[in-house]
Amino acid sequence: MFDTGSTSFMLVCTMLVLLMTPGVAFFYGGLARRKNVVNTMFMSMAIIGIVGVLWIIAGWSFAYGGNGTNPFFGGFDQIGCTGLVRDMLFEADIAADGTAYPAIIDVVFQAAFAMITCAIIWGAVAGRMKFGAMLLFVSIWMLVIYCPLAHMVWGGEDSFIGEQIGALDFAGGDVVHISSGFTGLILCLLLGSRKEFGIGAAHRPHNIPLVVLGVTLLWFGWFGFNGGSEFAADGIAALAILNTVVASGAGLLSWMLVERIKVGKPTLVGAVTGLIAGLVVITPAAGFVEPWAAIVMGLIVSPICYFAMSYLKNKIGYDDALDAFGCHAVGGIVGGILTGIFCVPELSWTAFGGLIYTGDPTLLGAQVLGIVVTLVFVGIGAVVIGLLVKALFGGSLRVSKEQEAAGMDISEHSESAYPAFNGLD
Repeated sequence: MFDTGSTSFMLVCTMLVLLMTPGVAFFYGGLARRKNVVNTMFMSMAIIGIVGVLWIIAGWSFAYGGNGTNPFFGGFDQIGCTGLVRDMLFEADIAADGTAYPAIIDVVFQAAFAMITCAIIWGAVAGRMKFGAMLLFVSIWMLVIYCPLAHMVWGGEDSFIGEQIGALDFAGGDVVHISSGFTGLILCLLLGSRKEFGIGAAHRPHNIPLVVLGVTLLWFGWFGFNGGSEFAADGIAALAILNTVVASGAGLLSWMLVERIKVGKPTLVGAVTGLIAGLVVITPAAGFVEPWAAIVMGLIVSPICYFAMSYLKNKIGYDDALDAFGCHAVGGIVGGILTGIFCVPELSWTAFGGLIYTGDPTLLGAQVLGIVVTLVFVGIGAVVIGLLVKALFGGSLRVSKEQEAAGMDISEHSESAYPAFNGLD
């Protein structure tokens, strides 16, 4: 018999994570320019279709198929998710603590993770990348980068990053945030900057209430994202949810303080950006740290992400349109490193605890090595896929200057988020 408590908990968490991809659509849509709103939101929504189909066809098998002995790849044995209905009816997927729920829940839960990861990438290249090129890029990237990376972190007893290196990632610091944010940076560099980038033209969100709506959906969904990563309705899941609340709150307050010091007054967009940074930093550590440490992590991450977004981007010259790299990759790196410092030894998945508890730098070293492996694997893969897609699209990933000036909504979709009518609506 399946445990109905854990089954219900995982179903709710899955639905919460599925809500996060539309949340990204609202968040990015509000941040985008008025003429690019439809295109920006459409990309996130299109990913629901792409990942929803490809995950069943091959993604689940590539990430979590096989017998767990391959350090880098799942397998081909569950292509098309064959046998899932039989397993649901006659077998149980036994969690680490002995609770049981149908394996089919894992499939849709992990599909939701893949969706939100792919949706994050788009923020870095909004306003200039061809819609079809982005769809093809994400399709390939999900299968050949995301799925193997998920396997290397969470895929079994011999997984390369999670077991052999010994790096901890509770809910996706490496797999979700570093991978998507760093991929966004690679695409920025391949695409080049928007026309107005670096010439003094200030970019301002076109619809702040839309931004806040998107962040609210993300914040709510993140409780399922982090809590559900315990895969059981127990105290660790509750700890992960509590840490998610306090880290995001600390990140929000920290960002407000930084803005007050730097520009003289806090902003609503800045505050909710800090909230997102706090969510990102706690993701790899949610079930491993005490709440006081989660507060410290939230306080630390916002100044670092603020520096990356407001200074580093302009200094180096990469055009990360909606700061996917500055928030997600940078925040994920900070969270992974701090996990190696604050991890409670008794909660660790390995034999090693955080530096402040044990004085042993082994876990911290493993965290850093895991991050480096993630960056190298994702970076090389994103460059190769980007160049391949570029060649398939006539040598250019971006729309023409005229299309960019007219706006992506009209040039790519012949739609407008705010149409002007000459007659009656």
